[in-house]
Parts: sequence; C-alpha cells; structure tokens
Amino acid sequence: MKEWKAEILSIGTEILLGNIVNTNAAYLSRELAALGVLVYHQEVVGDNSERLEHALKESFARADIVITTGGLGPTTDDLSKETAARYFGCRLVRDQKAMEDMRRMMEHAGRKMTPNNDKQADLPEGSIPLYNPNGTAPGFILEKDEQILIMMPGPPSEMEPMFREQVRPYLKRKSQQKLVSRTLHLCGIGESAVEYRLKKRMDELENPTLAPYAKTGMVDLRITAKAGSEEAARNLIDPVEEEIRDQFGDYVFGADEDTLEGVLIERLAELGFSITTAESCTGGLLSARLVDYPGASRVLKEGFVTYSNEAKEKLLGVRHETLEKYGAVSSQTAMEMAAGAAESAGAQAAIAITGIAGPTGAVPARLGQPEKPVGLVYIGYYLDGEVSYEECRFHKSRRANRENAVVRGLNGLRMKITEKFPRKTDQ
Repeated sequence: MKEWKAEILSIGTEILLGNIVNTNAAYLSRELAALGVLVYHQEVVGDNSERLEHALKESFARADIVITTGGLGPTTDDLSKETAARYFGCRLVRDQKAMEDMRRMMEHAGRKMTPNNDKQADLPEGSIPLYNPNGTAPGFILEKDEQILIMMPGPPSEMEPMFREQVRPYLKRKSQQKLVSRTLHLCGIGESAVEYRLKKRMDELENPTLAPYAKTGMVDLRITAKAGSEEAARNLIDPVEEEIRDQFGDYVFGADEDTLEGVLIERLAELGFSITTAESCTGGLLSARLVDYPGASRVLKEGFVTYSNEAKEKLLGVRHETLEKYGAVSSQTAMEMAAGAAESAGAQAAIAITGIAGPTGAVPARLGQPEKPVGLVYIGYYLDGEVSYEECRFHKSRRANRENAVVRGLNGLRMKITEKFPRKTDQ
C-alpha cells in the first residue's frame, strides 16, 4: 500500500515579509492529513523564478506530491506556471474555458480586461485544469514521471473551495490509506506533567501515534491512526482514548471541536443554572470568551467590568473596608466580587477575576501584607451559594497573563461543578 508524501510550497514575497499570515499551509496540512497524505515539510519562497525552481527540485527529491499556493496572478512577478512548465519541460498553452470564465467574471465585476490578464489562462500542456469560479486565476494538476504538481491561487477564498471541490476528490482517488486524528483537550495540568506521565506509552505506540501540544493554559493530546478505512482507524484510536481518559480523569474536558467555554455552558444549561462574570484585570475577556460560544445566552445573564475600586463597590457591593485592608488584588476582594455579581444578576454561578496583569504595576508591601508581584491573580467563584477562590501566579506577557487567567477561571468553575454536581458517569 503506497504511502503518499506531500510538501507544501507557499509562494509570495508578501508572506516572507510578514505582510500576510500564511493560513494556506495550515489548512492544507489538515486536509492532507485527513486524506492519509503525509506532510513532512513546508516552505515559503518569494516571487523569484530561480528560487522557486530550486525549491521544486528539493521538494520532489523528498515527496511524490508538491502543492503550491500563490504566484498565479497577472503581474510580472507571478511566475509560478512559467517555472513549473520549465521544470517539467513542457510549454504553456491557452485554455479557452479559463479565458472565457475570466472574461465573464471581469464583465460581471465591471472591470476591463488588460493584456496581462490573458496569461492567467495559460496552463502547462497536458495538465488537468482547476477552474476558479471565485477568482480570475485557474490552477492545475500536472503529473509526470511519478511526480504530481498541484498549483492553486493564493487567496484562501479561492484556494480553499478549489481544493475542497476539485483537488480533494483527485487525491482521494490516489490515496489508499486514511489518516484519522482525535484530539483530547486537557486543562488544569501542564504539558511537562502530561508528557512525563505518557512518555513511555508514546514511545511504545506506533499506530496510532500520540503527541502532546501546548496551548494557552491547556494541553492537547492528538491520537492519530492510519488504516485502510476511517472506521478501522477509529477502532485503533478508541482504546488509546479510553486509556488516556482513565489516566487523566477530569483533566480531560473534551475532544476535537469541544471548547472549554462550550463544555461549561452546556453543563450549566443541564443544571438549569445561569452565570455572570466580574472582571478587573481581564477587562471583558472572560465574558467575551463565553459569548463566543453559540447559545451562550441560555446561561449568561450579564457581565461586569469593574476596573476601578469605585466600580467594584458600586456595582458588586465589595466592601470599602475589604479594599482598604486587603487591596483590590486579594482573595477577599475576588470572593466578594463573585458573590456580589451573582446576587446582582440573580445567577447561580459566577467567576470573578482580579489581578496584576503587568508588565508593571506590582503592589508594594503595606499594612503588614507582602508585596504583590506582577502576574498575581485571584479568581473568585460563586456556585449555588458557596464562595471560594483560587490564587494564580503567571509569568508571561500582559496579554498572556490575562488569557491564562480566563482559562483558569473557566476550568476552575468547571471542576467545581464536576465535584459538587457529578453526573452518574463521573462517579
């Protein structure tokens, strides 16, 4: 059974200069993996014919399939097709359907064809055209001497539908293996701890494979299996997933498309609970994260952004004495914020966050209290009448500290719900 290996070449000086983000490579890697096509190498090359030809030679020395994006436009620096034709020793010929499609599109847009537009309809002789209903530049597939070159336009709005509707079916016919992945999401445990506990198992596994990936405040574990069918691949994944869930328990909050906020919202909805938020240093990031999940309105009552002490007193009922004695960044303030938010909104659950996000602003020692360093965050929780808190110390940038605080807050409430209201399957 042949294992197809592919490489991705992203063409464009604007990518090298950082003017645009290369989302095409990430999209293609995911799609190729789902088809069982192995990708071991990616490269970005500027709009230079000589360097592109060199990149093609190197890629085909390692892979059977090379997929490129970009360089198919009408300008003089768009030389992808010309370079490909020279590499494969064939000439460019005018594709009449591509030409007519381009004319119709330009007329529909109220634009005039210019002479340099014509070259977009030129394709390598013997290639399979990939017509482009979303733009003026067609792509193509060229097979020669057991090498397959697939060239597509750079704009994702053109490339993605072209791949989905034309390239994917072509590759499906080529690939005899299916590569299936399942990603488990963990929160509340660090990447190093996860890897340490799984190191021996990861070394033992060959098919499926197991790999950890760190994310903001979370760890993903990707289980990947290859087999002759998707069902067979899933059957290889299932026992490994069960093993990981047994080992890590409640640290695992979901899989694949599950999100931390989504899991929390669905659990609150099951309990018939509503939630509110009270934020100081995160300034609305927490409530925004909840609102990102479709259907959040079922449980999210309202959110409070109380950056100043005055706002904490006025909107949340935090006592002036608490702020004077313990400060805004304290466990006492965090708990009063959570309880006050829940009472004001009439909610059964609340998360409150107060801290020093940085990069400056550490609170000096006062009133017998120790210095409060940058990255110190207190998270207050209210759940069905019970108030608690968590102390966190982060050591990253201002933005990262705020994002980590949000993740810790969401996961903290999730864990408290799991402990206080376990499902039968959790017991």
